[in-house]
Amino acid sequence: MSTTAIVVIVIAVIVVLAVGAYILRQRQARQVEERRLEADEQRSLADTKAREAEQARLAAEEQAERARARENEAQELRQQADEVDPDVDVDADADGDADAADEREKV
Repeated sequence: MSTTAIVVIVIAVIVVLAVGAYILRQRQARQVEERRLEADEQRSLADTKAREAEQARLAAEEQAERARARENEAQELRQQADEVDPDVDVDADADGDADAADEREKV
């Protein structure tokens, strides 16, 4: 084989290797970009879920506040009923009120 043929073959091998390396880098860059896009989508989904969770938490807090208000209203109505009821001693302490309420429930 002549020297020229060897040089041409070596140059061809180098060109093939260079083209292969270029294609490999392009594929890797594309894969990295795809992973970045997927990560962005996942972050967006996570942000959406976080907003939904915050809205649910706020709704639960509002519902709990309404429940507390209803409990307070019920307690006030009980106190008014106790004041009207001739069988209940309004001047008794809180334990006495609870005992009197228990007595009424037993009857």
